[in-house]
Amino acid sequence: MVVGMTIGALARAAGVATSTVRYYERAGLLRPSARSAGNYRLYSAADLQRLRFIRAGQATGFTLEDITYLLRPASCHRVQQLIEDRLGTVEARMKELRHVRRVLRQSLDQCREHEESGRCEVVADLSSRAKHA
Repeated sequence: MVVGMTIGALARAAGVATSTVRYYERAGLLRPSARSAGNYRLYSAADLQRLRFIRAGQATGFTLEDITYLLRPASCHRVQQLIEDRLGTVEARMKELRHVRRVLRQSLDQCREHEESGRCEVVADLSSRAKHA
């Protein structure tokens, strides 16, 4: 394994800040592969791949705890369960967002209908919706 990237080079290659790399180290997700003679952290291509996996996992909605688990050798069944759980969370959030979009569109339509009167009933309308939610 070729080791030689400094923390700055690793961060640039992954598109993150050096503070992000240090945070992942403190969280136990990443460790330098070696230290230089001057005690600088040194990272390998495998470390870069691991860092990219962590970032991709976060972008997909996994928590750092989930990612810690995924980085360990695990059974496909457990990984599948974790993915199914995350997918369920995403689908529930999408349902909520579709509702929000519907309410916002209705509010916008209402604003447009009352535009000429100068009186906007959106606040009252949203307040009444909140009572029924």
